[in-house]
Amino acid sequence: MPADVISLLQHLVRMPSVNPDNAPGTAHTGEEDLANFLGGWLEALGAEVALEDVQARRPNVIARFAPRDGRPRILLGPHLDTVGVGGMTIDPFGGELRENRVWGRGAADTKGPMAAMLWALRESRGILAKLPVAVDFVAFMGEESGQWGSKDFVARHGADYMFAVVGEPTSMQVVHVTKGSVWATLRATGKAAHSAQPERGDNAILKLTRALDTLDHHLGHALAGFTHPVLGRSTLNVGVIRGGSRPNIVPDLAEAELDIRVTPDLAAAGGGLRLLREMLEDHALPVEITRANENPPMETAASHPMVQALLALDPAIHLAGAPWFSDAAHLSNGGIPSICLGPGSIDQAHTVDEFIDIAALQHGAALFEAFIRRL
Repeated sequence: MPADVISLLQHLVRMPSVNPDNAPGTAHTGEEDLANFLGGWLEALGAEVALEDVQARRPNVIARFAPRDGRPRILLGPHLDTVGVGGMTIDPFGGELRENRVWGRGAADTKGPMAAMLWALRESRGILAKLPVAVDFVAFMGEESGQWGSKDFVARHGADYMFAVVGEPTSMQVVHVTKGSVWATLRATGKAAHSAQPERGDNAILKLTRALDTLDHHLGHALAGFTHPVLGRSTLNVGVIRGGSRPNIVPDLAEAELDIRVTPDLAAAGGGLRLLREMLEDHALPVEITRANENPPMETAASHPMVQALLALDPAIHLAGAPWFSDAAHLSNGGIPSICLGPGSIDQAHTVDEFIDIAALQHGAALFEAFIRRL
């Protein structure tokens, strides 16, 4: 068993758990090996552990340290998967210790917060079964793509929990509000022709780009009307555009991928996808939505007793908001009030030389332990 939280994190980094869905950059993908390790490690601490498959060989890990006897339950919940490793300038699975940092994929997002949570549970193992509030550990698969793990978990077990602390690198600030997101693909179709006679064709790229220009103006203006005192305004980004095959062929197909960041008031008004559809219809834009997925925003009341308990741990801990989304949003949307919390900086997440400072890691573990003991 690792001797301290540093060596535990090194071990976690050295176990690849790259999400296979989006350009993993390695053949070492999937969460199963890490899930199996965590299952054994948690059982050694006295937990009752279940691995629940969400997709083939991609389970959630659920560890319970107290019986299901009616007492209130909370969970500590990092995610198992990391983003891809293509283009990294360090060994992604090296777990190297230098410059008072641990380096490698997931060191910040989110194996650092995971290690801090696990170590806190280890140091508190003698009291976990006796607490008036049960503390479970849940590790979710698939956060870096579709968040299927948290969606599946809250559908199966959401009624059992009163609160969730989701492990993300927040510099130990309590992130209680986050934006949601709409990812949508727009498609324009046309008619191919020789570029020497473009009038015989129908240029799909021009149709799409003109539609995007209209959306940028009108949808962008509408989004600006949905704001939040912490998160700011709802936004639109055109992140991907593709179309055509040769310069001498009039293109008959073009697509663009959009990202709309959704504030809570926009979600309450029907959501970003609904607003996008209304804009396409109102302006008779010659494009169709071929794929779309909307993730909810999150807003957990600052007055929640567990939020207040976390803020009381250290004067340096404050409330914060974030423009990104996480498993916490799906847990909250499914009925479990949730926040994000963990050591490490979001600025290091997904980088080519990802790391976490050892001091931050140790401080996070100590604060999680203090939180558990004060329950």
